[in-house]
Amino acid sequence: MVPAMMRLRLFLIIPGLLFLVALLAFEFGLRKGRETTRAVPDSPIGDRQRIDDADLVRLLLTQDLGARTFAFRDVVSASTGREILPATETPGIEAIRTAIREAAAECLMMFNAPDSPLRGLARINEASRYFEDALRVLIDAHEGLTCAIPRTREDKEQRSGYPDLRIEHSASGTVAYLDPKLFEETSRNSSFRTFYYAPKTRSSKIRENACHFLLGIAHNGQDGNWTFRSGELVDLSQLQVRLKAEFQASNRDLYSPSASN
Repeated sequence: MVPAMMRLRLFLIIPGLLFLVALLAFEFGLRKGRETTRAVPDSPIGDRQRIDDADLVRLLLTQDLGARTFAFRDVVSASTGREILPATETPGIEAIRTAIREAAAECLMMFNAPDSPLRGLARINEASRYFEDALRVLIDAHEGLTCAIPRTREDKEQRSGYPDLRIEHSASGTVAYLDPKLFEETSRNSSFRTFYYAPKTRSSKIRENACHFLLGIAHNGQDGNWTFRSGELVDLSQLQVRLKAEFQASNRDLYSPSASN
């Protein structure tokens, strides 16, 4: 009688013990999972372990970034999820291209006139805003086209940063981005950096698959007596770019109380 009773008790107890062991193992695994999750910071490119600063610097150095070139279309695609489309001969692209060229010709006439507001400017960089505003108005005046300052992913109109203008062909829905650039005619073959693109997330102005154009406008380089020579339209789908990696600090960083002796 006793052995049978003991067997019955063991029969009842053992499943409970096994359940308890399984429960403890589950709780331990869940706790480790939570700790791992907390160790991985939020990232716009997914949950990836943050690389230690020193290891990251070593990794960057092995890539020889200063000597590498990158396809601009790949940089835009990786940073925005949007594609740079080649400027093929479609009705939408041809209408946009024609409007840009006609607007550029009008701008040259306007800003080369004796009463041009650009004549007395001390720095050519100050003239860029005039060209941008004039191109926007002139292109937008074309029937079937709209031209405006691009909006960010947060749907905020933003003038700073690439690109400067967004053009849409209403009938086809074709979109193109335009970035006007002024350059001194004698520096056309210079290797000095004049085009910049800083990848953004929330403040990115590239929200659609689109053609990307740059309008290069040559000038004579005479401070305060600017004369503009020509406009050159460039399809950026084949552009190769370089990355300038540098570590930087502001005066606030340099002269902070914690940095002073």
